[in-house]
Amino acid sequence: MIIRPALHLVLHFLVPGVVAGAFYSKRWVRAWLIMISTMVVDLDHLLASPVYDPDRCGIGFHPLHSFIAITLYSILLFFPKARIVAIGLLIHMALDGIDCLMIG
Repeated sequence: MIIRPALHLVLHFLVPGVVAGAFYSKRWVRAWLIMISTMVVDLDHLLASPVYDPDRCGIGFHPLHSFIAITLYSILLFFPKARIVAIGLLIHMALDGIDCLMIG
């Protein structure tokens, strides 16, 4: 069904916007753009065959969606200059994790 993948994509834009507005209200557009730019981590999907499989859980499958990578993204939270990037990456991983739960 197309509803789950479409909702997943919308949430990748909406959730960072809500977080940016709540925590970076004076510079929310900049924070939001940085957070959505972290979707570049999905380039690791190009290493998979097929590139897109709506029934595949990316967490633990794709290299930039591995538990080691997620740990590194969490460590980035401790560095103020990298914090917005880390938040964007972790939001992305959380949304992908939720998608994995919805796959079943």
